[in-house]
Amino acid sequence: MLKITRCPTCGSRKIKAVRRTITRRFEGETYTVHNLAFHECPDCGERLYDRDAMRKIEAHSLAYAKSHAAR
Repeated sequence: MLKITRCPTCGSRKIKAVRRTITRRFEGETYTVHNLAFHECPDCGERLYDRDAMRKIEAHSLAYAKSHAAR
């Protein structure tokens, strides 16, 4: 994971690496990504995902699955 020391949105130096489960909705359906590592700013709520995190999200995302099924 990248080392990020300042939030690109608000400039806060409080941004930190976290590991959480996230749940999202797409077209009325819910999907969950467990144990996802990303950076989060406690001041503005900005979340930054590196390449590995994005791949993990895509592997669970209903939007990504739907776009690839149409090909």
